[in-house]
Amino acid sequence: MYRFSNSVIGYLNLLTLLSSIPIIAGALWLARSSATCESALETTLLAVGFIILLVSLAGFIGACFNVAWALWLYLFAMFLLIFALLCITCFGFAVTGGGGGVQVSGRMYSEYHLGDYSAWLRSRITEERYWRAAVSCVVGSNACAEIVRWTPLDYMQRDLTPIQSGCCKPPTSCTYEATAISMAEQEEDCYRWNNAANILCYGCDSCKAGVLEQVRRDWHKLSVLNVVVVIFVIAVYALGCCAFRNARRSISDHPHGDNRMSKIRPQWDHYWGRWWQNRRDQLW
Repeated sequence: MYRFSNSVIGYLNLLTLLSSIPIIAGALWLARSSATCESALETTLLAVGFIILLVSLAGFIGACFNVAWALWLYLFAMFLLIFALLCITCFGFAVTGGGGGVQVSGRMYSEYHLGDYSAWLRSRITEERYWRAAVSCVVGSNACAEIVRWTPLDYMQRDLTPIQSGCCKPPTSCTYEATAISMAEQEEDCYRWNNAANILCYGCDSCKAGVLEQVRRDWHKLSVLNVVVVIFVIAVYALGCCAFRNARRSISDHPHGDNRMSKIRPQWDHYWGRWWQNRRDQLW
């Protein structure tokens, strides 16, 4: 176990060190993109890439060269990472509860309602600055352009993504006359709908709900992935603790832990004394 833990930590950190390079390169590439949805990821990817680079470098140096202080920094960073991942995972499962949409009778798609989502998600999506960025992403994705040529039969037989269902058409319950909306009581989104390609239902609550549904699905998948990552990081952390103990043993030159006897600590006179004793034994 003495060499095994150090070797595994060394190889794992070399692998993560190399993997941080394409992450940083991808973030820098996104920085040159004019698309709003892509540039929103730029800062996060760049920060993650540099954190992985620095943490992996500390772990690699500490495990391969038995540098105890580098391994201590590595283990401290890993502990913070485990704590952060646990918090993010628990928060992700908490805020992604609810939603899911309601299946429309006789149709393949579902429709989504803003009130079905958590209060935190609703408060974020209704803030002007966040919603402006979300609408820019929806418009830039050309999701509505894909269904503009659909016939009524297509709407009966084909499925829609949450964004297409909420932003590209009025709610199915809306009824329209030849030129004006029916006088019967209807959802407010029925009055917000407009056939203009730059308006559609982008101002509807159903569009906000469709965006939240897409976010909820992606975040839920990420939370499940985080559980796997946390288990893996905890296993690596345990191996890192073994490597740290090995590094301390190599410093103390004692096979069973830290040598607390001050007179035989591995200072310069200790190594000089051992060399001189070996030479004397060879002479005599």
